[in-house]
Amino acid sequence: MKRFALAGLIATAFAASSFAAPETYDIDPTHTAPRFEYSHFGYSTQIHRFDKTSGTVTIDREAKTGAVDVTIDATSVNTGFDTFDGHIQEKDFFDTATYPTITFKSTKVTFDGDKPATVEGDLTIKGVTKPVTLTVTSFHSMPHPIKKKDAIGANATTQIKRSEFNAGKYAPYVSDDVTLSIALEAIKP
Repeated sequence: MKRFALAGLIATAFAASSFAAPETYDIDPTHTAPRFEYSHFGYSTQIHRFDKTSGTVTIDREAKTGAVDVTIDATSVNTGFDTFDGHIQEKDFFDTATYPTITFKSTKVTFDGDKPATVEGDLTIKGVTKPVTLTVTSFHSMPHPIKKKDAIGANATTQIKRSEFNAGKYAPYVSDDVTLSIALEAIKP
């Protein structure tokens, strides 16, 4: 009888691991910071951020698949200077009156071992959608020590040309090449 019970437990364990379900996490807006950086006339590299981000991350570790869906409130751009925040929300740059959000929707997630390594997807800025590949530079998963729920964190980066999104004013003096990076944390609901 004990052998059958042990065999049943082993079979259940294998079945559970074979059919592990995808896990979905809600982006924590207080610990998620999309940033962009560019050369300003060659004098310096300017780094700015957006303060409001929402979305979800889904991971199926067994199948080594995932999905990322991020919405950035472009009106929350934060350069550290209110006048400049307003300037880059005008038509020549983000045009937030017409396009108040920036979105990223993944099309493919690749893994290196048990961690995401790249996320391919569609980035939409000012109504223009282009494919990009985010390189995941770090990934961590563990129970959140305060919220007592499963959580994940990641950093990822990619490069774009702002002129491809109809935001190329002053290029090449203000660099057309822009590095996008995101520090992201997400928690299971």
